[in-house]
Amino acid sequence: MHNIFPISEDLFYVGGSDRRLSLFENVYPVPRGVSYNSYLLLDDKTVLFDTVDPSVADLYLENVEAALGGRPLDYLVVHHMEPDHSATFLRLIKTYPAAVIVTSAKAAQMMQNFFPFGGANVRVVKEGDVLTAGKHSFTFVAAPMVHWPEVLFSFDTLTGTLFSADAFGTFGALGGSIFADNVNFMEEFLSDARRYYFNIVGKYGAQVQAVLKKAAGLDVKMICPLHGPVWRKDLGSYLALYDTWSKYQPEEKGAVVFYGTIHGHTGNAAEILATAIARNGAPVKVYDVSQTELSLLVSEAFRYSHLAFVSATYNNGIFLPMEQLLHDLAAHNFQNRKYALVENGSWSPQAGKLMQELIGEWKGMAQIGEKVTVLSSVKEEQAERLRSLGAQIAADILGR
Repeated sequence: MHNIFPISEDLFYVGGSDRRLSLFENVYPVPRGVSYNSYLLLDDKTVLFDTVDPSVADLYLENVEAALGGRPLDYLVVHHMEPDHSATFLRLIKTYPAAVIVTSAKAAQMMQNFFPFGGANVRVVKEGDVLTAGKHSFTFVAAPMVHWPEVLFSFDTLTGTLFSADAFGTFGALGGSIFADNVNFMEEFLSDARRYYFNIVGKYGAQVQAVLKKAAGLDVKMICPLHGPVWRKDLGSYLALYDTWSKYQPEEKGAVVFYGTIHGHTGNAAEILATAIARNGAPVKVYDVSQTELSLLVSEAFRYSHLAFVSATYNNGIFLPMEQLLHDLAAHNFQNRKYALVENGSWSPQAGKLMQELIGEWKGMAQIGEKVTVLSSVKEEQAERLRSLGAQIAADILGR
């Protein structure tokens, strides 16, 4: 049975949520599921914005049919060709063969790569082009590499609605209301939104900044993303987060201690360091990199202003989960943070030197204090050095 949510008198949510999915893009855990959003406008012409993942395809097609109420589908606007938004494309076109597909030139080529087809009517548009449906007119905004090269946004000049593709999206299924202001977004979705941004989009901060500058020139009153809730109130708070995130600036002043331990001694060093930071008045969080999912580690690293990497030496190298975290941060263009290093080793500590070499390639990084070396287990001398380092980190956070 169809399940449609009215957004306004002539715009309807026709997407759905998947709570059974365990890994988004077969990489990122989504314990709260994910939504696949699609929107249908009923004007003089009918306009459908994007399709959905196969997991919700049957419901989606029922929703579109019910919302159309016997009317033909005139336009399908394709903002983004990633399969979680385009995999239902052929089924939809076979159902509504007269629909005009409106998309970018790159997306039109991708359609042929994904779904070789003939006979469909494709209208290629570029930034500044306009689609008129009656009362509503849609201006297209190019958004390359947010987060694929073919991405378009569309802006409804009548209502101020921005259809933003994957931008401003989040992990997490929708339930009941689709509006951010009805679900207490900052409590229920912010962690998932942050993890989504930094792992999916975060590498492309410069491109996000370019799109934010374009959006600043539009009178945006509502944002309809392809994942997560629709924004219709207090847009500025979310836009401000995107601005901070895409500038690679910390969201919060505080420290996060990442540690990789084999038998527990390196973990002990990390706890001593974290306790010293806290005792000196600064906020701090601690993560065991072997026990915490990688995408959360990445988003927490981007969240905070100060980081400490505490690693055992393993096979004369960096402990493997810590090395994976560092490489993943580099892959997401991590930069502009203060950091400290602690290493452990029983016969030849190497982790600190190797971590320094990796971090030295990142932009805008500044080390706090000297590297602390532990030999097998923490002795009082190393404990004092860890406490001193923690005090230095806290003082820098607090501006003392």
